Amino acid sequence: MTASEPTAASTRSEPTAPTRSAPISVLLPTVRWTDACDEVADQLRGPEAFDEDAGIDVDGDAGIEADRGVTGDELLVICDSPDDPVADRRGDLPSRVEVVVAGEPEGCSGKANAIATGMETAANDRICWTDDDFHHPPTWLATLDADYERRGPTTEIPVFVGRDPLARLFEPAYVIGGTLAVSTSGTAWGAPGIAWGGAVIFERDDLRDGTAALLRDLRRTVSDDGTLSDHLDVAAVDRTRQVLAGGSLRGSLERFVRFLTITRYHAPVATAFNVLLGVAMAALCLLAPVAGVTLVTALAGVAYARFGIRRVTFLLAAPGVLVAPPLLAYAFARRTFVWGGRRYRWRSMFDVAVESV
Repeated sequence: MTASEPTAASTRSEPTAPTRSAPISVLLPTVRWTDACDEVADQLRGPEAFDEDAGIDVDGDAGIEADRGVTGDELLVICDSPDDPVADRRGDLPSRVEVVVAGEPEGCSGKANAIATGMETAANDRICWTDDDFHHPPTWLATLDADYERRGPTTEIPVFVGRDPLARLFEPAYVIGGTLAVSTSGTAWGAPGIAWGGAVIFERDDLRDGTAALLRDLRRTVSDDGTLSDHLDVAAVDRTRQVLAGGSLRGSLERFVRFLTITRYHAPVATAFNVLLGVAMAALCLLAPVAGVTLVTALAGVAYARFGIRRVTFLLAAPGVLVAPPLLAYAFARRTFVWGGRRYRWRSMFDVAVESV
């Protein structure tokens, strides 16, 4: 299965041509025009698709103009600089698509800065965040909109598909610690909801402390979806999207450090539990190889089956467990990581320094 194909769970739960209700502003940070931009642009609806009273309701506390003349969907493709390749498309864009230049980040990540700028620019009250690294099927936006009508703020679930040996080794850990964590958040054992920034929909009024508070926090931290999770009560729908990850050993290692740092600041208790569990599983595999390897592989296989992931990488669960302790020690020892061409020194939740690579 390729990363552009939906999983079995995705196929089962995705309805055909759901009815749209309110206009949506889709925020898509990227420096290049990708297939995802075309896919989302093709799903935008004009004002004729909505009720006459489906107007624009924008938070005044964010300093946003309330009327930009937009009464239908819009896609905001957000880049960092006018020198980014996607900025060349500003004179040749599909209908209801705009390229927004966010500027260089100061004290936050480039993506958090882009999302904050997109929130300020967006005309509509209903907002959807997405990424450029997975396939958006033709009913993707309408399906998310229907989810919101039924259940309120909703997120889909990522499945990370490795493009290099180290990223493939990480796949079982990401399924258990990422895919499963997002899926059960907000519903199981009172766990808070986890929003995946690749596919999440909400309205401004859903933010617990308002839009201004979210924008303030985005512009002084690293993780966009971690920050959104701290401001929004969200639940996951049983639908996955396969996301390409890695591409080089160095890139996959930097991603591992970044992911661990995000969970360390946004979910410290869960991070401590995962570290202890990883060390215990590694010890079990070393001290009782047959039982340990069988148990770890079986658990990964069950998780893969739960989400309809047809990949043999679940067999790498035991090797992944054995290398986890030294990798975790390395990640905790690191003081910086590289993401999107920038080096970040993330000292605490709201203390971020952006350095050149």
